Amino acid sequence: MRFSLLWVLVGSWLLSGCAAVGKLPTLEPGDYQFFRTNDPTLAATVGKDRAFHVEQHQDSLTFLSQPEQDGAPRRFSYALRRGQHVILLDRKFDLDVFTIPFKARPPQGPVPVQLNTNFNAALYFGRRLDFYHVNSRQLLAGRQEPQIRTVGLGYGLFTGLGSTIINPDVTNQQAQIAEYEGFVVHVGAAAIYDARIFNLGLAIGADQLLGPMAATGFISASPGLGCCSGWI
Repeated sequence: MRFSLLWVLVGSWLLSGCAAVGKLPTLEPGDYQFFRTNDPTLAATVGKDRAFHVEQHQDSLTFLSQPEQDGAPRRFSYALRRGQHVILLDRKFDLDVFTIPFKARPPQGPVPVQLNTNFNAALYFGRRLDFYHVNSRQLLAGRQEPQIRTVGLGYGLFTGLGSTIINPDVTNQQAQIAEYEGFVVHVGAAAIYDARIFNLGLAIGADQLLGPMAATGFISASPGLGCCSGWI
């Protein structure tokens, strides 16, 4: 199978989630990687361990180490304080679906800039990295409140189905039909930025036309831009 069209994809995925971008009410209990802290005391307590099961109890975090080799796990608590923070990392695989509302391709030969607004869908599989920044903020009357901010990054591969307009101009005058919507398969690689209530993505991929006109190589390889929505 020969890929006949390269395109670059800029995505905007909308999610329901937190009320504010990147903010969580509490940290979900789970397994995390210790990433960084600006508190020397916590850094010394953590030592060389990086894998922990972490739970939030009001204004403190409880750490339980997950040693790779035989050995007793260490358990300790960390009180959140204003001006001090800890960053935790959650690594996992991600399987998602998104749609591509449009793809814009630059001019090539006699064909001007094209805007493909036909339906396109893709299945994405990749690696996801979620960073959790945990600290405390000062409120009125001297009270402090835990504050959790998060951002996600992802990278992976995708493939899917879609359609595009086929006519003689985009097939080097080889199309025998004046115009029709061709069925295409697209594949590529994507990088994702997740702010919880919206996502942005950048991808590069290729379309392959299906059917009797597939051998003509409609629009020989050329870069382009697109937009995605509906990241699940």
